[in-house]
Amino acid sequence: MKVFAINSSARVGGQSKTELILNQLIKGMKEEGAEVEVVNIFKKKINYCVGCFTCWTKTPGNCVHLDDMSKEIFPKYMASDLCIMATPLFHYTVNANLKTFIERTLPFVQPFFELKNGITRHPLRQEPPPVVSVSVAGFPEYSVFEQLSAYMNYLYGKRLKAEIYIPGAENLAQKLTDPIVKSILDAVTQGGRELIKNKTISKGTMKTINTPAIDIKTMSAIVNIYWQTCIDEGVTPKEFKKLGMVPRPDSLESFLVLMKEGFNPEKSQGFKGCYQFIFSGEQEGDCYFTINNGEIHCSPGSAVEPNITIVTPFELWMDIVTRKADGPQMFMEQKYKVDGDLNFLIKMGEVFG
Repeated sequence: MKVFAINSSARVGGQSKTELILNQLIKGMKEEGAEVEVVNIFKKKINYCVGCFTCWTKTPGNCVHLDDMSKEIFPKYMASDLCIMATPLFHYTVNANLKTFIERTLPFVQPFFELKNGITRHPLRQEPPPVVSVSVAGFPEYSVFEQLSAYMNYLYGKRLKAEIYIPGAENLAQKLTDPIVKSILDAVTQGGRELIKNKTISKGTMKTINTPAIDIKTMSAIVNIYWQTCIDEGVTPKEFKKLGMVPRPDSLESFLVLMKEGFNPEKSQGFKGCYQFIFSGEQEGDCYFTINNGEIHCSPGSAVEPNITIVTPFELWMDIVTRKADGPQMFMEQKYKVDGDLNFLIKMGEVFG
């Protein structure tokens, strides 16, 4: 089977979550023997449809534009047995790159009116391939894909063989080792196998793909301090990642959320400890977290028997968390105080991040 995969994301090369999910799907297809070609249409010259209807009258089936769409992409699309259309969710639907591609497929229909099942359509000039719709979104709810799904279903009808929509994709991509996330990605790969073998994705596989992988409240807290950090530092998300930056907590609550998100269960196997923080300055208050053999519990307030107590100005510790200040150096300069076993302070660097 020949599969033509259209990646409309502009963020190719590791940053794109659309590309991440698309690659998982393609992996399964190739394992089932499919011949897959991927085109990143953001890098191609595709002019807008100008509505001249030359493709309907003067040169039936051929567009007036002699660009990458006419010369390369459209012929490959029409010659394929299955087309994947992958797009990040922009304003609740396809992005401009994919929309431009879709509009330029007008040559495969004829100008005449034809009534089918009470709906007027254009009759086909050529039979286009079946379609798989793939999209990712930053928002955590599946409902954000409703408009996209309605559009793709109306446009392609029975030719739409599967829809794979992943909400909260930015957060999901930061947790690739998480068991739930791994099962979702594995299910996307399995979906690729099933599409080649059965021309559909089973209900069981789709159920796994649609498994909620994030806590909305937790995600919102992380997302908000992430974007505020980008704004405060004047960086784009790409620059944030390249510089190895860390979101800066602005409250005790967001600090605890960040610590929980940054916790590495694998590096804490066999380790037990309780950390107490007493903050002063712009954010005053107490909080603690307890680690027990790969699990972490975070809470405001005071622990009964902490192994270590860290007394520090909130802003200073956030500087340490975001690597603006050196923790050991600040300790030597007595900028913060520690009561308890210093080995637990050293261990923090191993079990977080």
